[in-house]
Amino acid sequence: METVPAVGIGWRPEIDLTVERLPGVEFVEVIAEAVRPSSAPDSLRALRARKIPVIPHGVSLSLGGAERPSPDRLRHLAECADALGSPLVSEHIAFVRAHGRDAGHLLPVPRTRASLDVVVENVRIAQDALGVPLALEHIAAVLAWPEDELTETAFLTEILERTGALLLLDVANLYSSAVNFGLDPVAALDSLPLDRIAYVHVAGGTLRDGVWHDTHTHPVSQPVLTLLAELAARTTPPAVMLERDGHYPPAALLAEELASIRSAVGREPGGPSAEVTVPEHGRVRPESVVPPAARQDLGEQQHRLADALVGLTEPPPRFDANRVGVARDALTAKRASAVFRHAPAVAEALGDHLGPLFVEYARAQSKPDSDAAADVAAFVAYLRATGHLAGSRRRPRLVTTAGSVPGRG
Repeated sequence: METVPAVGIGWRPEIDLTVERLPGVEFVEVIAEAVRPSSAPDSLRALRARKIPVIPHGVSLSLGGAERPSPDRLRHLAECADALGSPLVSEHIAFVRAHGRDAGHLLPVPRTRASLDVVVENVRIAQDALGVPLALEHIAAVLAWPEDELTETAFLTEILERTGALLLLDVANLYSSAVNFGLDPVAALDSLPLDRIAYVHVAGGTLRDGVWHDTHTHPVSQPVLTLLAELAARTTPPAVMLERDGHYPPAALLAEELASIRSAVGREPGGPSAEVTVPEHGRVRPESVVPPAARQDLGEQQHRLADALVGLTEPPPRFDANRVGVARDALTAKRASAVFRHAPAVAEALGDHLGPLFVEYARAQSKPDSDAAADVAAFVAYLRATGHLAGSRRRPRLVTTAGSVPGRG
């Protein structure tokens, strides 16, 4: 019997009931940091009761960072997998913090031999702490390190070979690299170990000033679906899923996007369902410990970039200053968008002032510890401390000038 990819979607609290009711969803992925293992949301428990696999997807381990992965974060990811009966977990080859500075986003790792050794050791540390296989995802980036020695696919392939980890292939991220760095996404497919694919991400984005932004808030573009079809012509991935992280469309439009994904991977309408299968995987023999000096050097490099991306310093030497500025603005906008979720009354009160005020706040301090809710709380505290916000928590009011508060009904 011919195997076909299972098709799924990213579970998010804002669309929990929609995901639960969408026809043909064969697995879901959940952001691990948004789940309490001891009290999973009712919607996730309902999906598990229907035998639909749930894959925890981490965003804060910083496997590409100079510091060793946090035991607490690893414990949380492992507990999520255990509580949800997950067949595997996934994370990114990226760094999110350096020397205590949190950039609030997944950032690219310098693709050098020295940083490669650090990433490999970090992945091995993670594998030792997890009770299920680990799949690694490459990220979408708008800037590159001037020190890069390896291509993105060569860097990723060596990590997989040296750790035995699986691959979370993101075709939208491959397309992002093609647009932003003038690469051939089909050639990238052909240079990856496709037999290591655990599952595939598909997501939407948008082009602004010649730079592709992987937003997860726009419909999936035709070039990304075409690239997914190219992948399906070369191999049958175990599973493929739609990522959506905001501006959620009606359920009917989500169902249409899932139908487009099914079509791209050769799933016939009304055909038999598919199950998520985990490819063969294994651990690779241990390697020597990375010298502390190597981690220190990587940390200093990443700290300089993180500082620039939160607006505290100028771009590091030899970086494309324009691209650093694009990345900085995108990261700030992403952080600001969390105000609508965590403090909607404040967002309403600020109106068009939200963006400029958040930029002012972002330049004053870094994002606290990858926690969007804490970031928003710190922003609100900053607004009150600087006199921009007055009123109660339920009825906040914007102060446009000292002592002047616009009336609100």
